[in-house]
Amino acid sequence: MIDSQVSAAGQLMPGEEVANIPSNYSRLIGRELELQIKDLPKLLKFTGLSVEQFMRDDTLLTARQQIQILQNGLQLSSHADFSLRLGRRLIPATHGVMGFLANSSPDLLRALTAFQSFVPTRLSFVHLSLITSPERVECYIDFDIPLNPEVHRALSECCMIVLSECAEFIIDRPLTEAHICFTHDQPDYLERYGQFLAGTCEFSAPRLRVTIPMEVCRIPNASANLENYLLAMQQCEAMLAGVTSHRSSCSYQIQKMMLSHPLGQLSEEEAAAALFINKRTLARRLLKEGSSYSQIRDTVLSQQASSYLRHSNMSVDAIASLLNYHDSANFRRAFKRWFNVSPRQYRLQVASEAATVGQPALHSRPA
Repeated sequence: MIDSQVSAAGQLMPGEEVANIPSNYSRLIGRELELQIKDLPKLLKFTGLSVEQFMRDDTLLTARQQIQILQNGLQLSSHADFSLRLGRRLIPATHGVMGFLANSSPDLLRALTAFQSFVPTRLSFVHLSLITSPERVECYIDFDIPLNPEVHRALSECCMIVLSECAEFIIDRPLTEAHICFTHDQPDYLERYGQFLAGTCEFSAPRLRVTIPMEVCRIPNASANLENYLLAMQQCEAMLAGVTSHRSSCSYQIQKMMLSHPLGQLSEEEAAAALFINKRTLARRLLKEGSSYSQIRDTVLSQQASSYLRHSNMSVDAIASLLNYHDSANFRRAFKRWFNVSPRQYRLQVASEAATVGQPALHSRPA
């Protein structure tokens, strides 16, 4: 399967297929690379995203797409310290209302607590945990999906720069007291760390964390604004409730199950049994959420079919077989229902679009 071959994260996880990550982070990767519009297909390789989708502010990405774009960016960059340079671009404004909340916080401890609570509203696979004592605050960062070492290092560097920049804004000076522990080995570009991180750094640590003295975390924020802080807190809580509600929805659970089984092989009865309900109850719950089993199945299968046609040379018959269509004619009919064109026409359109923006098209077999 093509996705398992190209995923920067490793094995595809079900939660990676939920689109909930703002696309502005990925556009910053393109800006750091100084790409032109014609170069963007290189950055979007293996994501299934068009340039038009990528450029829209309202486009949301899955974790797999976000990680793949970062992987592509690392490969396109000629700078070993690319992720440090990228982290510098992740100013509070890039984090939306969460960044506004952090900057409005009364002190650094409250800002770190805000990040701990609301990071899932921006990056669903990143989690912070705080351990506090009278002497210090330890902030641990964990990634919920498997990452290859290169991507893990890049995300670790970006996250630490984000926290350091936030701290510097609040205490109005570089955070020289911070002690940062990275899980990766000491990089060849170690001398560059001092230009982006003010504290001391340790490598090959068991977990990714930063330790900050409590007295620093209690320094009042000269730019704090209680009214803005409370307003931003309300907005973040509403956003978090939406994320939590989505993850606990029946539709989300069914989608996760479909993606963890061979495509097209999970029956409605089996899905209902896995949730300890009957088929009729499952249908009622999905209807209440404005969905149905067949709609979710069509969404999953159409996304996979589109990805195979875009990014592989497999024949239409082979794709139909992978998606568990025993008769390729049935697959062709379903595909036309999904996209209003035949698989062959779709592949030709993709090749034409790629040629227009200067991307080399795959040499596909005749459909």
